[in-house]
Amino acid sequence: MKKLIPVFVAIVLILIVVAAGFGTKLIDKYSYSKERADLEEYFGLLEEDDVAIIMQDAQVEEYAKIWDGICYFDFATVHKYFNDRFYEDKLENLLLYTTPDSIIRTEIGTTVYSVSTGGAMDTGYVIARYEGDVLYVAAEYVKKYTNFSYKLFSEPYHVQVDTEWNERQVADILKDTQVRYQGGIKSDILTDVGEGDSVIILEEMENWTKVKTQNSYIGYVENKRLSEKYSEEPVPVTDYVEPEYTSISKDYTINLAWHAIYSMGGNDTLNEVLMTTQAVNTISPTWFILTGNQGDFTSLASKEYVSAAHDRGLEVWALISNITDTETLDMYEILSRTSVRSRLIDNLIATALEYDLDGINIDFENIGVDAGEGFIEFIRELSIPCRANGIVLSVDNYVPKGYNNYYHRKEQGVVADYVIIMGYDEHHGNSEEAGSVASINFVEDGIADTVAEVPPEKVINAVPFYTRIWETNGTDVTSQVVGMDMAQEYIRNHNIVTNWDETTCQNYGEYQSGNSYYQVWLEDGESIQVKLNIMKKYNIAGVAEWRLGLESPIVWDTIAEYVNGN
Repeated sequence: MKKLIPVFVAIVLILIVVAAGFGTKLIDKYSYSKERADLEEYFGLLEEDDVAIIMQDAQVEEYAKIWDGICYFDFATVHKYFNDRFYEDKLENLLLYTTPDSIIRTEIGTTVYSVSTGGAMDTGYVIARYEGDVLYVAAEYVKKYTNFSYKLFSEPYHVQVDTEWNERQVADILKDTQVRYQGGIKSDILTDVGEGDSVIILEEMENWTKVKTQNSYIGYVENKRLSEKYSEEPVPVTDYVEPEYTSISKDYTINLAWHAIYSMGGNDTLNEVLMTTQAVNTISPTWFILTGNQGDFTSLASKEYVSAAHDRGLEVWALISNITDTETLDMYEILSRTSVRSRLIDNLIATALEYDLDGINIDFENIGVDAGEGFIEFIRELSIPCRANGIVLSVDNYVPKGYNNYYHRKEQGVVADYVIIMGYDEHHGNSEEAGSVASINFVEDGIADTVAEVPPEKVINAVPFYTRIWETNGTDVTSQVVGMDMAQEYIRNHNIVTNWDETTCQNYGEYQSGNSYYQVWLEDGESIQVKLNIMKKYNIAGVAEWRLGLESPIVWDTIAEYVNGN
């Protein structure tokens, strides 16, 4: 028996060790991890001054910065999430904000901003600053012109931002616990929450719930630690009252005709070009052309012309264009420099007042995408004196396409009085294939896409009074522009049989001569009628025509019926 005792002891010890090991594994399996997450890694913070942005209930890819205790957003983030009316002038080191009646400006790197209507203020913090080539704007300054809330947290830095205040589901913590990175007791701890703390419910699962804490950590809490959820209505931020952009709106259907004037003598042709017209109530002489890069323009304006138009009951909306023979015109330089925009605007308004103009028509074409922000800032700034002096501001635009979104039609629809669609040049002089200048689908898409961004009562659609005669010879495609009467003469002289094309809603004709194949999609009374029917469908403000002198007199009967509401 004495010999067996050691054996029994050994067996018992082995069992104890096995049980202890098994128990340890059980404890390890079912115990809660005490490992804490690396919070800088959790928020993706790479630099000491980085600040993670929690937008509503999710972290966004952008990061803010913290300098001298002030939170800054980069300029792209300001435009994307908060307010795209801020304008960065890189050339003159300025940050601008434009309202219906004033321009607020600050020199980047300073604490002071000034208002064009008078007054300056020192904020006590640097309003905007560059970090390399990137502009950052203080959150508090953005908040002066935008309704949003933000709360900055440290260790590590992250900022909670809210731009919407919709009803949300919340719950209370029933017992001190932890918020974990993922749903599981082995997941790392993000932060601690105490009994009575409330959390926002983001997603419910079987045993865990995704929540956002009061200090904006997003993670998981066990369902057994949560009370019954209940609804909460956040208090919206309404500190900033958005000013109203008032507009001039005519109480009649607009019929604007462009009058191409290339010399002072052209002003004497007013009576001639209007002789066969009907129902024209607005005329736009092409008087002003940008010249140089300092805000100057040539002028063919005539007081006698304006007086004669007014005697006929016509408003005069003079056109300014960037069509020039010089290769030195730099639209980025003109539109992006605040001093140049200011000079151009001052000159335009002074000229408009001197000649008693009723409106200004902006026709800046082929500006590059780099000048897009400068262009819309120019329209904003020009709208201020136009609004103050009762001058109609209209802006010519291409048919909307993805590649010309930088013309900012939606913002034009806010700050300008009328947005004009140039509903033509579907196929133009540089087109690689022959086609219609303005097929009905092209026109309707242009109107539909514009009124999706601009109130229809501000939209005018322009129709072409011209046709292109196309010649295709092998791979070479060329065309010539002709007026309506000349197009009909061409058809007669070449014995071309035309037929109505339902696809384009135009009369189409073609013929072969030697190696050349000729095609024409006619603009005439029938094609214009279909376009006017589309304008009625969308209940837009009116029609414009490019240009006087190219039309057949008969087309005015059709246009007059539209303008007069028949």
